[in-house]
Amino acid sequence: MKRKIIVAILAGLVIASLLAGFVGCGQQRLKVATTTSLYDTGLWDYLEPIFEEEYGVELDILYAGTGIALEYGMRGDVDVIAVHSKAREEQFVAEGYGVERVPFAYNYFLIVGPEGDPAGIKDMSPEDAFRTLYEAASSSFISRGDDSGTHGKEKAIWASAGYDYEAVRTAGQWYVEAGRGMGPTLLMASEMQGYTLTDIGTFLSYKSELELVPLVEEGAILLNVYSVIAISPEKHPGTNIEMANNLIAFLTSPQIQELIGNYGVEQYGMPLFTPCAGAEPQS
Repeated sequence: MKRKIIVAILAGLVIASLLAGFVGCGQQRLKVATTTSLYDTGLWDYLEPIFEEEYGVELDILYAGTGIALEYGMRGDVDVIAVHSKAREEQFVAEGYGVERVPFAYNYFLIVGPEGDPAGIKDMSPEDAFRTLYEAASSSFISRGDDSGTHGKEKAIWASAGYDYEAVRTAGQWYVEAGRGMGPTLLMASEMQGYTLTDIGTFLSYKSELELVPLVEEGAILLNVYSVIAISPEKHPGTNIEMANNLIAFLTSPQIQELIGNYGVEQYGMPLFTPCAGAEPQS
């Protein structure tokens, strides 16, 4: 009799385990492509469990440069993207791949380099700093070189400074293409004692590992706005548009905007991002 009871209990446990497995397999998933700067700062690690608990969904986060994230969206490999390259985002929506560009936070880019600043660019405008680096051709400039939003901003600064980017990237050994995310590029610039363009959030999160300091911090062109875009279900019918819209509502909600605005204050003494839902700053 006891043996039958034990067998029955074990059978019940097995069935319960199998049912739990089926429930887990059936859980909704939301695929998100995001930039390395949002990932490297730890912001997604901070927000992910809050969203998952609130909506009962599992987030699958792919982090890459903005160019690759946009490609994921164009192919329908993800449900939503969070990137930072306004012109390309607007084109993405205009071509029907995205539903709407929704800004939710911003910070600024910096030009950082060795404390000794051998090129002498401290407190210059971004354009003058790039001109100085180009003309001197003696101090290394480490570019993301990865078609990211940061790489796009670098190209914009070169153009504003009056240079053709293709001419710059082949101008000499002083110009180095890392082909990596923002964190690894910063580490590479520190090791080489060179200069690089970085978003302030990733710089602060890596600061303790770097022998680099901010040298150029002012200039309208350094504005860096992050937006979230749901992939169009008309272009890709398999898109989880309902949950993508939930993520957009989540990121732009007053509660999460406040969390974004406070993120980094305790650890770094200043926020890594400024919330801007409904009020995108203009450069």
